[in-house]
Amino acid sequence: MKKLLFLLPIAFLLQATVSFKAPKTPNIVLIFMDDMGYGDLSCYGASTYRTPNIDRLAAEGIRFTNFLSAQAVCSASRAGLMTGTYPNRIGVSGAFFPNAGVGIADQETTMAEMLKQKGYATAIFGKWHLGHEKQFLPLQHGFDEYTGLAYSNDMWPIWYNGKHEKGTFKEHWPTLHLIEGNEETRPITTLEDQAELTTLYTEKATDFIKRNARKPFFLYVPHTMPHVPIDVSSKFKGKSGQGLYADLMMEIDWSVGEIMKELKTQGLDDNTLVIFTSDNGPWINYGNHAGSTGGLREGKGVSYEGGQRVPGIMRWKGQVPAGMVCNQLSSTIDIFPTLASITGASLPNHKIDGVNLSEILEGNMDAKPRDFFAYYYRKNNLEAVRKDHWKLVLPHTGRTYKGFLPGNDGYPGPNTEQHEEPLALYDLRRDAGEEYDVQRQHPEIVEELQAYAEKIRADLGDEITGVEGSGRRPLGKLR
Repeated sequence: MKKLLFLLPIAFLLQATVSFKAPKTPNIVLIFMDDMGYGDLSCYGASTYRTPNIDRLAAEGIRFTNFLSAQAVCSASRAGLMTGTYPNRIGVSGAFFPNAGVGIADQETTMAEMLKQKGYATAIFGKWHLGHEKQFLPLQHGFDEYTGLAYSNDMWPIWYNGKHEKGTFKEHWPTLHLIEGNEETRPITTLEDQAELTTLYTEKATDFIKRNARKPFFLYVPHTMPHVPIDVSSKFKGKSGQGLYADLMMEIDWSVGEIMKELKTQGLDDNTLVIFTSDNGPWINYGNHAGSTGGLREGKGVSYEGGQRVPGIMRWKGQVPAGMVCNQLSSTIDIFPTLASITGASLPNHKIDGVNLSEILEGNMDAKPRDFFAYYYRKNNLEAVRKDHWKLVLPHTGRTYKGFLPGNDGYPGPNTEQHEEPLALYDLRRDAGEEYDVQRQHPEIVEELQAYAEKIRADLGDEITGVEGSGRRPLGKLR
């Protein structure tokens, strides 16, 4: 009897050990918007419509308030997201046009390739924009499945009124096609065709979840919109009562809700990290067809905060604390190393620029994994540098929307690409709109940030100052 009593605690421990199950490898869902502004979600201040499904993600996870895109333009921002690097490090700048003949290089490791090391099924449903020739398409860079557009939805031979118009700069652009795998399938020739895309991507995403519910998967949904031209399906047109853009926000929110519903149906709600963010800020000269910066300065294509600060939400039920707000400096390039840490995947041998945000995801809102951020634009221009809440804008010539009346109903208003920006220091704690230059009050901060600018120039170069840089890798070119 004594022997049995002695063995009882051991037996209990053995039973407890057997019944304990380590967390399974998490599924990853990454929803990436196109030209969505910092103020376009109700959890970030949008007031004329609601985005309840996305708001729920934020309430059940972490909402980032200083989350920066890799660069304030399409191809570059996607290159940064997919590789965890500043896009100019790998030769990507601006937005690739249909005749570019370049794309992501073979030697770069994408997020999908990294996760396939751990046995993940991978899919992308949406806009790629890292090269449209076969060698650059997703199936050659780690993805098992692809349905979507190879580049932006305005790169087509259709004028702003939705019709073919002779004598316009778009007249000779190629027909826009939906791509399945590596092949062009049906043409996208009307706004009504574009109106189907959000629903199409959503249906593809939920079907992928169903088919891969018993294995780890990486689902990447880079929506075509709200990049102009915008349109919505018949089930949402006019529903908001606030115009087409608000209708679109409601449809995007519906899409997120459908994905979350399918995760729950398949019993994956507790084992999926869902990330929601955007490639850059809104194209604000499109007026009522563009989003909101939430009061931040400028918009897409500009290194002020309205162009580069984006919504950032991460939700992993039971792992990421609910209802947290992170004010620390962070970026889309940090998602790559964070996923490597979470899944145990190996980072590539070459240098990346992202930092691991795992400590923040564990609930430490005081953690500061990122010290600095460099704002590059155009071919390789260093336009600003930042540490914490301090941002030093460096002298450069760039875009401004200030002083120009925005367009309306799908037509753009004017802007200029030749605005001279002087050296200026902004304290983003008190001046998120970057209106008041405080460099005279804080010369020591200017000195520190200029020293960082010199360091990053030595690595990545800077065309403005003529520094070549030693740490850049070549862009992919057609073989």
